Amino acid sequence: MAGLIPEQTIAKVRENINIVNVISQYVSLEKKGKDYIGLCPFHQEKTPSFTVNEGKQFFKCFGCGKGGNVFTFLMEKDGLTFPESVQKAADFAHIDIGDVTHARAENSNILIKINEQAAKFYQRVLVSTNAGRRGLEYAKQRKLDAKIIDHFKIGYAPRQNDLLLTYLRGRDFQDSDLLKSGLFVQTKNGSLLDRFRDRLMFPIANEGSYVIGFSGRRIANDKTEAKYINSPETKVFAKSKVLFHFAEAKKAVRDENHLVLYEGYMDVIAAYQAGIKSGIASMGTSLTDQQLYMIRRITKNIIINYDGDDAGIHAEDRAVKMFDQAGGFNLGIVILPEKLDPDEYIKKYGAENYTKEVKGALTPTDFFLKRLAKKYNLDNDREKLAYIDEAVKAIAKLTNPVEQDLYLDKIAREQNVSFDSLKATLARYRRQFNIAQRRKENSLIDQSRQTTPIRSNQEITFDPIQVRLLYLFIHSTNARDYLLNRKFLFPDEAFQRLAESWLSFSEEQENPSVNSFLNFIPSQLQGIIVNTEMTDMPQDFSDQEIDEQIDALKMREIRTQLHHLMNELQDAKRKTDTKKIMTITQKILELKRIQG
Repeated sequence: MAGLIPEQTIAKVRENINIVNVISQYVSLEKKGKDYIGLCPFHQEKTPSFTVNEGKQFFKCFGCGKGGNVFTFLMEKDGLTFPESVQKAADFAHIDIGDVTHARAENSNILIKINEQAAKFYQRVLVSTNAGRRGLEYAKQRKLDAKIIDHFKIGYAPRQNDLLLTYLRGRDFQDSDLLKSGLFVQTKNGSLLDRFRDRLMFPIANEGSYVIGFSGRRIANDKTEAKYINSPETKVFAKSKVLFHFAEAKKAVRDENHLVLYEGYMDVIAAYQAGIKSGIASMGTSLTDQQLYMIRRITKNIIINYDGDDAGIHAEDRAVKMFDQAGGFNLGIVILPEKLDPDEYIKKYGAENYTKEVKGALTPTDFFLKRLAKKYNLDNDREKLAYIDEAVKAIAKLTNPVEQDLYLDKIAREQNVSFDSLKATLARYRRQFNIAQRRKENSLIDQSRQTTPIRSNQEITFDPIQVRLLYLFIHSTNARDYLLNRKFLFPDEAFQRLAESWLSFSEEQENPSVNSFLNFIPSQLQGIIVNTEMTDMPQDFSDQEIDEQIDALKMREIRTQLHHLMNELQDAKRKTDTKKIMTITQKILELKRIQG
């Protein structure tokens, strides 16, 4: 039994789910040999060190050290308890485990629970009450049908200033927690009022699809009020670390092979209605490094479609530069005609035409050249030369020779100049660019030499001997009996605790497995088990191998003792402590005799 879920139910879920399918919802995985690799979802990295072993159903990040099974992953990534992770894994695999999962796994975080309940309240008000008619009329004006309202969990915050407060108090939530949720404001006399009133409500979910905040769209024509109001920053909601519709959009990447980045929620919703399910939006702010990393974990293929007005084009330019600086992305940029935003374009020209615009997205270089051309009067020779010079300088930074030739050819045809002359100019800028790059790299190397700290000898290292013996202790009854008969104890306390825990676990379980053992032990010990399982080891062994491994541990312990004794001897000689010198010397001789 783990929490309220019977052990046989946990085993049923574990045996019928593939960890690769679950983690693929959070990370873009690529098969390498027998493993899958990707960018770690727990820390930012440029080179993938996150590994998933499908055969053993374990994951391990060799960068930050996190590892475990499918339940551990969901607990770490979505902040779930163990029973909640079992329920969510069952949901992923469409496994019926009875009354335990009659509903989606509820998150244990009190602030998330409050936001989840608020989302249900707002949606119920919108679709089922007289108080919500005003919101429903507005939703209909914006062409938001029942399917869209259901998918995006859209709701309505009524005009009254305490309806949500009353509802949540009735659900036994405390005022102190309600205030921390960001859904309420506190008056000078200490009373609470609903933060959102007379607004169409768009829930903001985290990667696990749990609601963590809201954006409320003004319905009234009163322009003294902000068009949109977002939840304030809370312990669960940080605008810089969340993307609207991300949890759902990443599921569509398998079919659409990209994510589409928009400026606003209504653009995401309009695109969804037009058949593009992979739309996401930042929270009314410029993109952040955290959001870029979230995107990069899922796919390298990004299409940016901001508003078509000047402000939107400038914002697209900033976004392109951020993606370019981060590196590793395959970008497409959509510029809609007539300065329309995606929502306006779809309403005017329809879903089919909009889909064509997305499919015809520009490359970053095309986008740059089109913007650059608008800065110059190309009917004037002086300005045309300046344009060509700046354009070739940008093309020189491209590393793909085919790309370089493609854009040089375009410029040659459009500006009626020879390809060869452009190629000569490109070669000159390439030389300058390469020299500048080498200087930059040399400077970085010099800085690295000055700032790189020396690794401490006290850092914990991987112990292959104890890992091998623990592997045999767990996987082989004969090896375990042999070690127990020799009264062997692991030198490291953590390894010894694991050995003792395995003995208890295997006696209690009818069919003990390493995967189920992982959820039986403390989290601080799970990393050793994951390391052991993720290391390729032969299952066959001999008594001689075990004896040699034990002897190696003994010799290592003797070397450690000798090192300490030699330091003590030097200290005793410095103090001319004759009695201590003789005692330590005797110990050193005894250890050296054992050492042979």
